[in-house]
Amino acid sequence: MIRDGKEEREELEERKERRKKKVNHTGDRRKRSRKRRRKRNSQMAPAVIIVLLIFIVSGGLVGKLLYDKYSPSREQADTAEYFNLENDQEIAVLVNDMMLEDKGRLIDGRVYLNVETVYQYVNPRFYWDASENTYLYALPTELVSAQVGSSDYTVAKAKQSADYVILRADGNDVFVAIDFVNQYTNFTYEYWEDPNHVHIVDTFGEWNVVTAQKKVQVRYQAGIKSPILTTADKGSTMFVLEEEEEIEEWTRVLTKDGYIGYVRDKQISEMSKEMLEEPEFEEPIYTNIAKDHTVNLSWHQVTNKDANENIYRVLANTKGLTAVSPTWFFLSDNDGNIDSLADQDYVNYCHQNNVEVWALVEDITYKDTILDYEIFSRTTSRQRLVNNLIAQAIQYGLDGLNLDMEFINEDSARGYVQFIRELSIMCRLNGIILSVDNYVPAAYNRFYDRAEQGVFADYVIIMGYDETPRNSDTAGPVASIGFVESGIQNTLEEVPKEKVINAVPFYTRFWRTDENGEVTSEAMGMDSADQKAVNNNVEPVWDETTGQYYIELEYEGSIYQMWMEEERSIEEKLKLIKQYELAGVASWRLGYERAGIWDIILRYVN
Repeated sequence: MIRDGKEEREELEERKERRKKKVNHTGDRRKRSRKRRRKRNSQMAPAVIIVLLIFIVSGGLVGKLLYDKYSPSREQADTAEYFNLENDQEIAVLVNDMMLEDKGRLIDGRVYLNVETVYQYVNPRFYWDASENTYLYALPTELVSAQVGSSDYTVAKAKQSADYVILRADGNDVFVAIDFVNQYTNFTYEYWEDPNHVHIVDTFGEWNVVTAQKKVQVRYQAGIKSPILTTADKGSTMFVLEEEEEIEEWTRVLTKDGYIGYVRDKQISEMSKEMLEEPEFEEPIYTNIAKDHTVNLSWHQVTNKDANENIYRVLANTKGLTAVSPTWFFLSDNDGNIDSLADQDYVNYCHQNNVEVWALVEDITYKDTILDYEIFSRTTSRQRLVNNLIAQAIQYGLDGLNLDMEFINEDSARGYVQFIRELSIMCRLNGIILSVDNYVPAAYNRFYDRAEQGVFADYVIIMGYDETPRNSDTAGPVASIGFVESGIQNTLEEVPKEKVINAVPFYTRFWRTDENGEVTSEAMGMDSADQKAVNNNVEPVWDETTGQYYIELEYEGSIYQMWMEEERSIEEKLKLIKQYELAGVASWRLGYERAGIWDIILRYVN
C-alpha cells in the first residue's frame, strides 16, 4: 500500500512523541529513584552515625579496658594503714628485715619501744619487773636500774641521769626510750614521721641489695595494680628479702626509708652485696672462773646438820675428786629467805684434802611453799636471796654455789634467769664459782635458757640421767648411752664446751610391772643392784643399744627389769665426755658408787 507523505510525517511525529514520553517517563522514574535513594540515605545516615559512634565508643572502651588491665596503677597506698597506726603517737617498728606487730611510741621527738618488744626482738637481757616498776640490766659487775617516769637511773647504786624520761607507762604497757636501750645494745636505728616508723638494724656485714635502674615504684604487693608504698630514686639501693616462694618478675625489698614491698625485676639491677658497717660499741665482757683441771664433782646429799659428819667417811672412799656439792641451802619462802645446813668443819675438812666445796641451792624441799616463784619475779626478794647466799658463801669460805632449780616453769623462767645474772655479779666480785644444773635439753625445759646461763655462769651441768623417771608409766633405763650423747650434743649447741660438765648416775632403778600393768620402781646403789641380780639368780646381759647391763625376770605374775649402772656403763659415758672435750664430770650421788668406779673416772679426768 502506497502511503503519501503526510501519513509518513504523522507517523514519524507520533513515534517521536512516543519516544519523548518514554524518555520523560524514564527520567521521571530516575528522578523518583534518586528521590527514593536520597530518602533512604537520609534515613540511613543516623543509623550509620550511630553504628560509627558505637564502634568508636566500643573501641575506646576496649582500649581503656586494655590500658587499665596492662598499665601500672598510680594509686598511692595509705601508709598509715600499711603500718597499722591508730594515732599520731604510735610508731611502727621494723627490726632488720621484719616488720613487727608491736607498736612503739613517738613522744617529744623520741622513740620509745615496748619493754616486751625489747625483750623479744632487741635485747632479751633487759628485765622488766612489773610488780615493782623496775627496769634492769645486768653488766658483768654492776646492775643497772631505772624506774617509770624518771630520767634518773642507777649503775651499781650510783645515780646517773639522762636528758629524757627513760620509762613511760600507758596502762599495763610500759615503753622504754630506744636511746637508753642503745647504751647497752649494739644496733643502729633511724626513724621517720608521717607516717611514724622506726627501723632498727643489729645484723651487720654483707646484705644482698639491688639498685634502681630508674625511678622505681615500690608496691605493696607483687603486681602492677598494687598500690604504691614509696618511690626509690634511680641509683638507690634496696635490701633484698627472702620469700617462701619466688614470685616471677618481682623482687621483695626493704627500702632505705623503711618500707617492705615489691619492685619489678626489669627495673632493677642484678643482686649484689652491700656492707653494713658495725657501729663503735664496746660489748661487756662477762668474765668467768675456769679451773685449770678437768672438774670431777660429786653431789653429797645432806638431810640434816648431823649428816655433815659423814663427809669424813664419804670422802675417804673417793679418788681424784676435785669438788663436792653438799645439799645445804633451801629456798624456804617467796621473800628470798633460805634454810641452811652449812657447816664450817665440813668445809675445813674438804679444803684440807684439796677438795673444793660448791654448796648446792635447791627448790625441792619447800616446793609447795614457793610454787608460784614470786621469789624470782620480784626484784627485792630476788636480791635478798642473792645477798643471803653470798653472805653464807663468804661466812663459810665456800668455793662455789651450785644451783639446782628443778621446778621452774615457763612463767617463772625469766625471773630465774635474771636471778642467775644478778647472782653471777656478786659471785664474780667475790671469786665464787657459779654452776647451774640443767635437765637434758628438751622442748619442755627450753625456757631454762642454757645459752644465757652459759654467758653468766662458770659451768653449766647436764643432769644426764632420769631418762626414765621414777614415776614413769613404763620401765626403762636411767641413762642410756644415746640419751646421754644427745644431751651433750644439744647442750653444746647453746653452751661452749669448756663450760659444760656432764653428770652421770651412780644409781640404778629396779622396776616392777605387775599383772595389772602398774609400774613401780626403787632406786639403789651399784652394790645393791648387783645383789638383786645375785639374789634372783639372774645373769646380767650387756645391751649394746643402751650401753648397759640388763636383767629381766618374771615372778608371781610381775615382770622385774633393771638397766644397771656400773663400771662399764659409766666408762661408756666418760668416753663421750672425753670425745666432746667437756669441762668435766659430775655424779649423783656420793655413797651409791663402788670404790672401783673412781679408778675408771681417773682414766678420763686427770
